Amino acid sequence: MADWSDVKVSLAGTGTFLGRADSAVSGAACTATVGGIQITVRTVNGLTVAVNDTLLIHRVGSVYWAVGVAAAAPAVPPPPPAIPDATPPDAGDPAPIPKPTVTTGTLTCTPVSTATYRDGKWRTDIGPVGSADTYQGRYSGSSYGRMTGCAFYGSKPRTIAGATVTRATLRVRRLTSGDFAARTATLRLVSQSTRPAGAPTLNETTSGPSLAVNATTSGFVVPNSWAQAMVNGTRGGLAISISSDDPYIRWAGRGSWSAAWTLTINWRRG
Repeated sequence: MADWSDVKVSLAGTGTFLGRADSAVSGAACTATVGGIQITVRTVNGLTVAVNDTLLIHRVGSVYWAVGVAAAAPAVPPPPPAIPDATPPDAGDPAPIPKPTVTTGTLTCTPVSTATYRDGKWRTDIGPVGSADTYQGRYSGSSYGRMTGCAFYGSKPRTIAGATVTRATLRVRRLTSGDFAARTATLRLVSQSTRPAGAPTLNETTSGPSLAVNATTSGFVVPNSWAQAMVNGTRGGLAISISSDDPYIRWAGRGSWSAAWTLTINWRRG
Protein backbone atom coordinates (compact mmCIF):
# COMPACT_ATOMS: atom_id res chain seq x y z
CA MET A 1 0.00 0.00 0.00
CA ALA A 2 1.26 3.48 -0.75
CA ASP A 3 2.61 5.70 2.02
CA TRP A 4 0.07 8.51 2.01
CA SER A 5 2.21 10.81 4.15
CA ASP A 6 4.21 12.03 1.16
CA VAL A 7 1.22 12.70 -1.13
CA LYS A 8 -0.74 15.61 0.23
CA VAL A 9 -3.58 16.70 -2.08
CA SER A 10 -6.90 18.46 -1.73
CA LEU A 11 -9.83 16.10 -1.37
CA ALA A 12 -12.33 18.55 -2.77
CA GLY A 13 -14.22 17.25 -5.75
CA THR A 14 -12.98 13.69 -5.49
CA GLY A 15 -15.30 10.75 -5.52
CA THR A 16 -14.26 7.37 -4.22
CA PHE A 17 -10.71 6.94 -2.86
CA LEU A 18 -8.55 4.91 -0.49
CA GLY A 19 -7.43 5.89 3.02
CA ARG A 20 -5.58 4.36 5.95
CA ALA A 21 -7.49 3.92 9.19
CA ASP A 22 -5.90 5.71 12.14
CA SER A 23 -8.42 4.49 14.71
CA ALA A 24 -11.13 1.95 15.28
CA VAL A 25 -14.83 2.83 14.95
CA SER A 26 -16.25 4.90 17.79
CA GLY A 27 -19.66 6.53 17.62
CA ALA A 28 -20.16 5.36 13.97
CA ALA A 29 -16.98 7.18 12.89
CA CYS A 30 -13.22 6.82 12.76
CA THR A 31 -10.20 8.83 11.67
CA ALA A 32 -8.29 8.08 8.51
CA THR A 33 -5.38 9.53 6.56
CA VAL A 34 -5.89 10.22 2.89
CA GLY A 35 -3.14 11.80 0.79
CA GLY A 36 -1.32 12.95 3.94
CA ILE A 37 -4.47 14.59 5.36
CA GLN A 38 -6.20 13.18 8.44
CA ILE A 39 -9.97 13.36 8.25
CA THR A 40 -12.98 12.12 10.19
CA VAL A 41 -14.85 9.42 8.35
CA ARG A 42 -18.38 8.21 9.02
CA THR A 43 -18.77 4.43 8.80
CA VAL A 44 -21.64 2.52 7.29
CA ASN A 45 -23.68 0.48 9.68
CA GLY A 46 -21.90 -2.73 10.81
CA LEU A 47 -18.46 -1.85 9.42
CA THR A 48 -15.57 -2.97 11.65
CA VAL A 49 -12.33 -1.05 11.27
CA ALA A 50 -8.85 -1.76 12.69
CA VAL A 51 -5.91 0.63 12.76
CA ASN A 52 -3.93 0.52 9.48
CA ASP A 53 -6.81 -1.06 7.56
CA THR A 54 -7.08 0.26 3.98
CA LEU A 55 -10.54 1.84 3.74
CA LEU A 56 -12.69 2.42 0.69
CA ILE A 57 -13.96 6.00 1.25
CA HIS A 58 -16.72 7.82 -0.61
CA ARG A 59 -17.49 11.51 -0.31
CA VAL A 60 -21.08 12.61 -0.30
CA GLY A 61 -21.21 16.38 -0.19
CA SER A 62 -18.97 17.39 2.65
CA VAL A 63 -19.24 14.04 4.49
CA TYR A 64 -16.74 11.20 4.07
CA TRP A 65 -18.07 7.71 4.35
CA ALA A 66 -16.07 4.53 4.87
CA VAL A 67 -18.08 2.01 2.95
CA GLY A 68 -15.75 -0.97 3.22
CA VAL A 69 -12.33 -2.35 4.07
CA ALA A 70 -10.31 -2.73 0.92
CA ALA A 71 -7.42 -4.53 2.70
CA ALA A 72 -6.87 -5.50 6.30
CA ALA A 73 -3.91 -4.10 8.20
CA PRO A 74 -0.79 -6.15 7.48
CA ALA A 75 -0.04 -8.67 10.19
CA VAL A 76 3.14 -7.93 12.12
CA PRO A 77 5.10 -11.18 12.33
CA PRO A 78 6.26 -12.07 15.84
CA PRO A 79 9.97 -11.82 16.47
CA PRO A 80 11.85 -15.10 15.97
CA PRO A 81 12.35 -17.08 19.18
CA ALA A 82 15.67 -16.63 20.83
CA ILE A 83 17.95 -19.57 20.26
CA PRO A 84 19.69 -20.45 23.50
CA ASP A 85 23.39 -20.85 23.31
CA ALA A 86 23.98 -24.47 24.15
CA THR A 87 27.57 -23.73 25.05
CA PRO A 88 27.93 -21.40 28.04
CA PRO A 89 30.75 -18.90 27.82
CA ASP A 90 34.03 -20.05 29.25
CA ALA A 91 34.38 -18.40 32.63
CA GLY A 92 37.87 -19.75 33.18
CA ASP A 93 39.03 -21.77 36.14
CA PRO A 94 36.91 -21.49 39.28
CA ALA A 95 38.24 -19.26 42.03
CA PRO A 96 40.23 -21.21 44.60
CA ILE A 97 38.59 -21.87 47.95
CA PRO A 98 39.90 -19.20 50.34
CA LYS A 99 42.22 -20.51 53.01
CA PRO A 100 40.83 -20.26 56.53
CA THR A 101 42.28 -17.54 58.69
CA VAL A 102 44.54 -19.08 61.32
CA THR A 103 45.42 -17.16 64.47
CA THR A 104 48.04 -18.35 66.93
CA GLY A 105 49.19 -17.07 70.27
CA THR A 106 50.72 -17.75 73.66
CA LEU A 107 48.92 -17.35 76.98
CA THR A 108 50.93 -17.15 80.21
CA CYS A 109 48.98 -18.20 83.29
CA THR A 110 50.40 -17.57 86.75
CA PRO A 111 48.42 -19.18 89.57
CA VAL A 112 46.01 -17.06 91.57
CA SER A 113 46.94 -19.11 94.63
CA THR A 114 49.27 -21.93 95.74
CA ALA A 115 48.55 -23.98 98.85
CA THR A 116 49.09 -27.37 100.51
CA TYR A 117 46.26 -29.55 101.82
CA ARG A 118 46.85 -31.96 104.75
CA ASP A 119 44.69 -33.73 107.32
CA GLY A 120 41.42 -32.13 106.17
CA LYS A 121 42.59 -28.51 105.98
CA TRP A 122 44.86 -26.11 104.16
CA ARG A 123 48.18 -25.56 105.88
CA THR A 124 48.72 -22.11 107.39
CA ASP A 125 51.94 -22.90 109.28
CA ILE A 126 54.12 -22.62 106.14
CA GLY A 127 53.05 -19.13 105.08
CA PRO A 128 49.93 -17.36 103.85
CA VAL A 129 47.44 -19.96 102.64
CA GLY A 130 47.12 -18.32 99.20
CA SER A 131 50.85 -18.26 98.42
CA ALA A 132 52.30 -21.16 100.42
CA ASP A 133 54.84 -23.68 99.12
CA THR A 134 53.44 -26.92 97.72
CA TYR A 135 54.30 -30.35 99.19
CA GLN A 136 53.88 -33.94 98.10
CA GLY A 137 54.04 -37.04 100.35
CA ARG A 138 54.96 -37.10 104.04
CA TYR A 139 58.13 -36.35 105.94
CA SER A 140 59.66 -39.57 107.28
CA GLY A 141 58.48 -40.28 110.80
CA SER A 142 55.88 -37.47 110.82
CA SER A 143 52.63 -38.09 112.67
CA TYR A 144 50.81 -35.85 110.17
CA GLY A 145 49.11 -37.17 107.05
CA ARG A 146 50.22 -37.04 103.42
CA MET A 147 50.17 -33.71 101.64
CA THR A 148 48.82 -32.44 98.32
CA GLY A 149 50.30 -29.23 96.92
CA CYS A 150 48.05 -27.27 94.54
CA ALA A 151 48.16 -24.35 92.11
CA PHE A 152 44.89 -22.74 90.98
CA TYR A 153 44.74 -20.65 87.80
CA GLY A 154 41.47 -18.73 88.15
CA SER A 155 39.74 -17.60 84.94
CA LYS A 156 42.87 -16.79 82.90
CA PRO A 157 42.91 -20.01 80.81
CA ARG A 158 39.28 -19.47 79.82
CA THR A 159 40.09 -16.14 78.16
CA ILE A 160 41.02 -18.13 75.04
CA ALA A 161 37.92 -20.35 75.14
CA GLY A 162 37.32 -21.92 71.73
CA ALA A 163 41.02 -22.08 70.87
CA THR A 164 42.91 -25.33 70.35
CA VAL A 165 45.90 -25.94 72.60
CA THR A 166 49.02 -26.89 70.64
CA ARG A 167 51.52 -27.06 73.52
CA ALA A 168 51.61 -26.41 77.26
CA THR A 169 54.63 -26.11 79.55
CA LEU A 170 55.08 -25.69 83.30
CA ARG A 171 57.72 -23.76 85.26
CA VAL A 172 58.54 -25.08 88.75
CA ARG A 173 61.37 -25.05 91.30
CA ARG A 174 62.17 -27.66 93.92
CA LEU A 175 63.13 -26.39 97.37
CA THR A 176 64.88 -28.07 100.32
CA SER A 177 62.87 -30.96 101.82
CA GLY A 178 63.54 -34.66 101.66
CA ASP A 179 66.79 -35.91 100.19
CA PHE A 180 68.81 -33.88 97.70
CA ALA A 181 68.69 -36.35 94.80
CA ALA A 182 66.50 -35.81 91.76
CA ARG A 183 62.97 -36.94 92.56
CA THR A 184 59.94 -37.21 90.30
CA ALA A 185 56.70 -35.61 91.42
CA THR A 186 53.31 -36.98 90.42
CA LEU A 187 51.17 -34.35 88.71
CA ARG A 188 47.37 -34.31 89.07
CA LEU A 189 44.74 -32.29 87.24
CA VAL A 190 42.42 -30.44 89.64
CA SER A 191 38.76 -29.56 89.03
CA GLN A 192 38.69 -26.25 90.93
CA SER A 193 40.09 -23.03 89.47
CA THR A 194 40.27 -21.37 92.91
CA ARG A 195 41.13 -22.85 96.29
CA PRO A 196 38.08 -24.59 97.76
CA ALA A 197 37.24 -24.60 101.45
CA GLY A 198 37.66 -28.36 101.60
CA ALA A 199 39.79 -30.91 99.77
CA PRO A 200 40.69 -30.33 96.12
CA THR A 201 39.14 -32.65 93.55
CA LEU A 202 41.98 -34.62 91.96
CA ASN A 203 41.53 -36.15 88.52
CA GLU A 204 43.98 -37.21 85.78
CA THR A 205 47.56 -38.12 86.68
CA THR A 206 50.95 -38.08 84.95
CA SER A 207 54.62 -38.09 85.92
CA GLY A 208 56.01 -34.66 86.63
CA PRO A 209 59.57 -33.39 86.19
CA SER A 210 62.45 -35.04 88.01
CA LEU A 211 64.26 -32.35 90.01
CA ALA A 212 67.04 -32.26 92.55
CA VAL A 213 66.83 -29.78 95.42
CA ASN A 214 67.18 -26.16 94.20
CA ALA A 215 66.73 -27.23 90.56
CA THR A 216 64.34 -25.39 88.23
CA THR A 217 62.59 -26.36 85.02
CA SER A 218 61.03 -23.79 82.73
CA GLY A 219 59.67 -26.09 80.05
CA PHE A 220 58.18 -29.25 81.49
CA VAL A 221 55.58 -30.38 78.93
CA VAL A 222 52.07 -30.81 80.27
CA PRO A 223 49.61 -32.93 78.23
CA ASN A 224 47.74 -30.76 75.72
CA SER A 225 44.47 -32.31 76.88
CA TRP A 226 45.09 -31.00 80.39
CA ALA A 227 45.58 -27.43 79.24
CA GLN A 228 42.64 -27.82 76.84
CA ALA A 229 40.44 -28.82 79.77
CA MET A 230 41.45 -25.61 81.56
CA VAL A 231 40.71 -23.55 78.44
CA ASN A 232 37.33 -25.26 78.11
CA GLY A 233 36.56 -24.66 81.78
CA THR A 234 36.19 -28.29 82.88
CA ARG A 235 39.41 -28.20 84.95
CA GLY A 236 41.07 -25.35 86.81
CA GLY A 237 44.33 -26.29 88.53
CA LEU A 238 47.33 -28.60 88.97
CA ALA A 239 48.64 -30.50 91.98
CA ILE A 240 51.42 -32.79 93.15
CA SER A 241 50.05 -35.73 95.11
CA ILE A 242 50.80 -39.43 95.71
CA SER A 243 49.10 -42.21 97.63
CA SER A 244 52.31 -43.10 99.52
CA ASP A 245 54.78 -41.19 101.69
CA ASP A 246 57.64 -41.03 99.21
CA PRO A 247 59.01 -39.22 97.43
CA TYR A 248 58.63 -36.35 99.86
CA ILE A 249 58.97 -33.20 97.74
CA ARG A 250 58.56 -29.46 98.23
CA TRP A 251 58.01 -27.13 95.29
CA ALA A 252 58.13 -23.35 95.58
CA GLY A 253 54.83 -21.50 95.88
CA ARG A 254 54.04 -17.93 94.91
CA GLY A 255 55.43 -16.57 98.17
CA SER A 256 58.87 -18.16 97.61
CA TRP A 257 59.18 -17.56 93.86
CA SER A 258 57.05 -15.27 91.72
CA ALA A 259 57.33 -17.57 88.69
CA ALA A 260 56.23 -20.66 90.63
CA TRP A 261 53.83 -22.97 88.79
CA THR A 262 53.63 -20.69 85.72
CA LEU A 263 51.69 -22.44 82.95
CA THR A 264 52.37 -21.34 79.37
CA ILE A 265 49.79 -22.32 76.75
CA ASN A 266 50.40 -22.13 73.00
CA TRP A 267 47.15 -22.06 71.01
CA ARG A 268 45.61 -21.56 67.59
CA ARG A 269 42.23 -20.71 66.07
CA GLY A 270 40.97 -21.53 62.58
